[in-house]
Amino acid sequence: MTLSLPQPPAAALRAVLTALDSPSAVCAGRAPATRQRSGQLVPALPLPVHLLDAEAAASARGTATGMLNGARRTGWRFLILDGEEVVAAAETRETAEGQHVFAHFAEGPYPLSTERALHQARAHTASSPTPYLPRLLSVPGRYMTALWLHPVMDQARSRELLIPLAPAPLGVTAHVPYDAGHLLAPLSNGNGSLLTAAS
Repeated sequence: MTLSLPQPPAAALRAVLTALDSPSAVCAGRAPATRQRSGQLVPALPLPVHLLDAEAAASARGTATGMLNGARRTGWRFLILDGEEVVAAAETRETAEGQHVFAHFAEGPYPLSTERALHQARAHTASSPTPYLPRLLSVPGRYMTALWLHPVMDQARSRELLIPLAPAPLGVTAHVPYDAGHLLAPLSNGNGSLLTAAS
């Protein structure tokens, strides 16, 4: 097994469990898909969320490794399961003091797309001797989220891989493993700074 799911901080898991059990969360913030479920909802498949913004990209001078090293961790995202079915996602936010607080529930295409990308990642890395640590990479300037496969050992020889989630930005095919350098180079607009969202 060359894909190792990370262990989330206990405080992040507690924050999600508290939100799932909170009556106020049912009325405000709970995704409709979770409100309509009568079974026990379970947070699973935790992934750290890293943000790649224009500032981090600019300071990296256009190199994929530099960009990824500059992506800061903002929290954790859990898939919410009803039995074996993914019905939503829950995200926590990491504060400046190192605390973990509940941020929001999410529906839409990304929870199922994340599950699919994890299956793809397991298949893609099955024959690799390098263990990979999965993360989520958010690139808001390009409206893109990708499953980031970070090599745990032998980083000098192993490539950082990205699997864009659906929906992917124009010109990027979702659910295809990319070498991080190949994917981030065109996203950087050739000068190391990510394009900001169009106004």
